[in-house]
Amino acid sequence: MRIADFPVPDSAAARGALELALQCQTASLSAHAVRSWLWAEGIAAVEGRAGVDHELLYVAALLHDIGTTTEYDNHTVSYEHAGGHVAVALTAGAGWTAERRARVLDVIVRHNWTSVDPQLDLEGYLLERATGLDITGSRPDALPEGFLREVLAAHPRGTLAAEFGACVTDQAARKPTTSARRLVDGGLLQKLETNPLEQLG
Repeated sequence: MRIADFPVPDSAAARGALELALQCQTASLSAHAVRSWLWAEGIAAVEGRAGVDHELLYVAALLHDIGTTTEYDNHTVSYEHAGGHVAVALTAGAGWTAERRARVLDVIVRHNWTSVDPQLDLEGYLLERATGLDITGSRPDALPEGFLREVLAAHPRGTLAAEFGACVTDQAARKPTTSARRLVDGGLLQKLETNPLEQLG
């Protein structure tokens, strides 16, 4: 399994998602977004998941944390809902149907669920698994070590642990009824620091 096995979707929505991520997020958070997409695609391949909407998965992965940025933070709703609505706006401009726009919102919101049934939402399941791996180090043996190392070399973790920890802690303090509070209370900061991927990159 190599990065080259997973081509970036060639579409206006995909290009727009990448541009927004790079423009509004730090290098570490943007790299996290790209790694999350690659982990999701890798998990789909390892598990033999058919029927993945690769464009939707890419857009959702690139924008799943954009609600933590200054430009797109929302003072009332969770950062995953805020980011999901950014993706809705972007994909509307790219000509996606209302149904598909609703799907990208669902996928981004569900990435912060504790688990997602792939029968309910395949892309949501893949993104939840992928972000869990990249943030907390859950199930690192789900992907070949060679692939993990290649992705980490191409898209280094940098200061992700400190930056993401600070972002979510801020979200939890300002919006205590959202999933950010659950993540912080569940030991997010320690999990970020002890993520086994930190030793591979």
